Amino acid sequence: MRQHQKAISMKTVGKSLHKLTNQIDKVVAESQITTGLCIVFVRHTSASLIIQENADPDVLQDLENFFAKLVPEDSMAYLHGAEGLDDMPSHIRSTLTNTSEQIPVAGGRLVLGTWQGVYLWEHRQRSNNREIVVHVMGD
Repeated sequence: MRQHQKAISMKTVGKSLHKLTNQIDKVVAESQITTGLCIVFVRHTSASLIIQENADPDVLQDLENFFAKLVPEDSMAYLHGAEGLDDMPSHIRSTLTNTSEQIPVAGGRLVLGTWQGVYLWEHRQRSNNREIVVHVMGD
């Protein structure tokens, strides 16, 4: 079994979803692994990864709106707030989603559904430099 690993850096623009699928595809292609598994991991506690609809942007907006209602930025609701009103809510949002995703690889490509894309979800209001580690293993 072979393995290949690469870190992807991404500058976010505050609360938003950033499509990562193409960058991950490039790492899979670089690996020259045709059959295996791709693990994607975000190295932060206030951002997360999701696999979601990649055709209709309304889905992503609805997700953002739902999470804003589910986990409000309310200074009276949380003890932790060292970095501002969005500090603790961003940690809760990353806990409710994922910090890693596993995607099969076949034919040297990610095995995603037709309408699936991989997204980095920035939960903080300000822009951040985020690091995503992509690990591909297989034959």
